[in-house]
Amino acid sequence: MAATYLGAGRLVSALALMLIGTVAVAEQSAQVEQPLRVEQLQRCGNLLTLDMQEFCLRVSGLENNDFQIKLNGTALQPDDITRDNDRVRVSISSADAQSGPLWFEQREQSSNPVWLSLNGSHVVAATDQEVAKNMDGITTYVDLISLIIEESHDGAEEAQRLAEKYGAEVVGMIPPLNTYQLRLAVNNLDERDALVLRLGSEVSVDAVVVEESGAEESIESETEKPPAADNQEWASNRFLDAVNYYQRRLSRQGHGGDIETQPIRIGVIEREVDFDAPDFTDYLGDCRTNSSRTCVYARDAAKPDGHGTTVAGVFAAAWNEGGNSGFLRGLDDVGPGFDVIVDRNSDAGITANVAASVNLVEDGVRVLNWSWGIHRVGAIDINGKEVDSLVRSGIAMSGYEELLEEFFLWLRREHPDVVVVNSAGNASSFSGSDDYRLPSSFITDQLFVVGGHERSDEDVQVEDPRYVVKRNASNIDMRVDITAAACVRGSSLVEGEQGEAHCGTSYATPLVAGLLAAMMSIDPELTPAQLRMLLRRSAMTIGEEYDFEPTDADDLTAPILPSERANELNHPDIGLSARLDMYKALDLTVQSLDRDR
Repeated sequence: MAATYLGAGRLVSALALMLIGTVAVAEQSAQVEQPLRVEQLQRCGNLLTLDMQEFCLRVSGLENNDFQIKLNGTALQPDDITRDNDRVRVSISSADAQSGPLWFEQREQSSNPVWLSLNGSHVVAATDQEVAKNMDGITTYVDLISLIIEESHDGAEEAQRLAEKYGAEVVGMIPPLNTYQLRLAVNNLDERDALVLRLGSEVSVDAVVVEESGAEESIESETEKPPAADNQEWASNRFLDAVNYYQRRLSRQGHGGDIETQPIRIGVIEREVDFDAPDFTDYLGDCRTNSSRTCVYARDAAKPDGHGTTVAGVFAAAWNEGGNSGFLRGLDDVGPGFDVIVDRNSDAGITANVAASVNLVEDGVRVLNWSWGIHRVGAIDINGKEVDSLVRSGIAMSGYEELLEEFFLWLRREHPDVVVVNSAGNASSFSGSDDYRLPSSFITDQLFVVGGHERSDEDVQVEDPRYVVKRNASNIDMRVDITAAACVRGSSLVEGEQGEAHCGTSYATPLVAGLLAAMMSIDPELTPAQLRMLLRRSAMTIGEEYDFEPTDADDLTAPILPSERANELNHPDIGLSARLDMYKALDLTVQSLDRDR
């Protein structure tokens, strides 16, 4: 009996030890599964004040111990920080700080850095209870609208006057565009539309922006099955040749050290990036301790297959880690230090995209990546069928058109050296008509529109026009400036694992935007018109030989003119569509700089 009791005691002790070990492993696992991450950062409090601004953050993995928040490498004062579990609020004096990366530090951990802008443009997103379906079946904001005030009026004062007149409240603003967001005292769409008509008739109001969006909606993705040869896609744009050329020609130790490259900031209008993916894990904390490397600033995503992670990855994903490979990341050895800032301001649709763009431009961004676009209800594709994705009503499109027009007028007036790179879209439709699509239909030197192509089945050299074919889903017409590879491998959570293939003009766009940033780093004085000329002059061609020029509707891009060719003898196929040549574009940029010096 005693032996039985002794055995039972040993058994209990063994079980207790196993239980303790299991709990310890679970706690250790929980710590591993809860890294320090900033998941959200937005303006809060009084959005109309600029001298003292408040920001609300949601942070995962933050323990109940002391922590620091650093902005531009300087720790914020504890008196300026309040915490409620995973919610943190900070107050920042605009006179004592400037826009820059913000991150958390606790114990030995550093969070992902997010970009905090002190420029003040911010609009509020509607909640699920503040939206409704309109007659077109599109989700629309019920009580939130934005007013574009005429330039002859003080926007803030006039918006407040109109708010008081109509029983509304000013809740957001984009001051450089004289645009102010109002919350109306309405309960349904009928009441909203009636008030929109009255506001639109005010002499001081240029336009009313009605927002139609859903936060869960993918901005611009394509679900069509990728081509079998997607791993060869970037070869069609001479991606690796361009990386090698930049490293070799601009190396300070080797030939070409006479060119001093300049750092360039890129703004990527996306929601978030997954910093748990091996492609991005080394961007945590104070990235700028190394002045020559590429840095990424973004809110953290829950999964690696999101639109923002894939788009940002084309710029900055680490090489040979988890699927994607960033072009600018490949230039780190000799690069000037590129900043890739991922921000969408809020989930308030197109209005928020524009607000984020304004803030980033004022923070020094030279290249904006817009991998998004919308079609008007009733838009038709090249086969005469109605487009059924990413459509907006006529009233919303009219407001967006006015808002985007104000943005590009402001850009040309105040920031003529900034370029916007926009995806052509994936609806097999037309990019160049405002009856169909925004923003790609705008005609301005500062807007570059990118279409998509894919590898053909032809066994030919990369320079041959038959090497690639137009991707069926890519929007077309003469407003498209250039095409690039539409398919890319996304990020994965498993180191060394090849991610899922993602296809669409969304992913062709950052190839062009990244290249433009690299060209600017070589010669920061390049104007948007000169950048377009270098892109087009260096381009290869795509498509079949024609006895006659195709009609406008059949053009994948604007025809390549003789004046856009560096050497016509080497390019007898004038008129065929432009295909991005990243290597040749960099080479022409260096040649152009050498001639000017």
